[in-house]
Amino acid sequence: GGEGEFEKCKALEKWLEKNGFTGVERFDAPDPRVPSGVRPTLVVTIPGRDSSRAVWIMSHTDVVPVGELSLWNTDPWRVIEKEGRIYGRGVEDNQQGLVSSIFAARAFIEEKLLPVCTVKLLFVADEEVGSACGIRYLLENHALFGKDDIIVIPDGGDTEGTAIEVAEKNLLWLRIIVKGKQTHGSRPDEGANAHLAGAALALSLNEMETFFDKRDRLFHPDKSTFQPTKQEVNVPNINTIPGEDVFYMDCRILPCYTLDTVRSEILRRIAAVERKYGVSITFTEEQAVESPATPVDAPVVKALSRAIKQVYGKEPHPVGVGGGTVAAYLRKSGFNAAVWSRVEDTAHQPNENCIIDNLIGDAGVMAFLMLNADT
Repeated sequence: GGEGEFEKCKALEKWLEKNGFTGVERFDAPDPRVPSGVRPTLVVTIPGRDSSRAVWIMSHTDVVPVGELSLWNTDPWRVIEKEGRIYGRGVEDNQQGLVSSIFAARAFIEEKLLPVCTVKLLFVADEEVGSACGIRYLLENHALFGKDDIIVIPDGGDTEGTAIEVAEKNLLWLRIIVKGKQTHGSRPDEGANAHLAGAALALSLNEMETFFDKRDRLFHPDKSTFQPTKQEVNVPNINTIPGEDVFYMDCRILPCYTLDTVRSEILRRIAAVERKYGVSITFTEEQAVESPATPVDAPVVKALSRAIKQVYGKEPHPVGVGGGTVAAYLRKSGFNAAVWSRVEDTAHQPNENCIIDNLIGDAGVMAFLMLNADT
């Protein structure tokens, strides 16, 4: 919900200014739901030799809730360092990337080094729940990015630090409302079973995995998926045939298919279920995101690959993901972006932690990138 971001942003801004970062700007997205009335995003600028383009390192300040507290071995809101790891909610998602980017940029300030081009650290709000008050607000209201900029988002990766995410599946979340006619369980002939129709539609929509059957080995799984997930309560007793049924679909679609193409097929299948079961069906889109891929030979991928090889001594490779990141909004706006970091994938889990060596290593990759983005 955003509460806490403002205080966190002020604390971060104060620390940055105390530690020699002079070019700190704040962009506030209005949000009446939070006490401050705004959701703040910070941009830190370190001037470089070439001011016509920038290297962006973009992390987010918000974190997810704790979840089931009893599953934590430590206080999730108190940072604990133990056996080379830091424990606490948000330390990997996305504080590892945030701190690594600060370490990298601070080295240039302390050593009085000049980056190859302008360096921009972006600490964005509202990443975890849709980015309406974060990167989407910035893209719609501020011209911050240039077409030749290098944009790296340290908010995903693998344990080896070799996976560079360049593409995401298109995302479509549906809330589907089936309306029939409620009746006694012994007289289905007098009603229209909304739950039965909803189940038939859920199966039909799931079968779209064989209809949209193209494969892309960049992704795991390498196909489009259409999965029924959440089911709302319909009737409280067994012997009533429900007149309304509500369920949800989580659809992750290969970028070769547009969402409009998928919507057309969904409507066709809905019409068939309506005819067969005598119900009416509507749906709303809880989330809909589609974006092109960043080309595997884009400058950001090449520059990041060189930095990873230099620091970690490993050969990186491009991947696609089924999950969503802020990179999708950048790509849709015409900006190539790469998502990368070396992580243990403990985000959103109890006992979330980050390995300190990963944090330091990622800072090295970012520093190399800042110093060698044009080579």
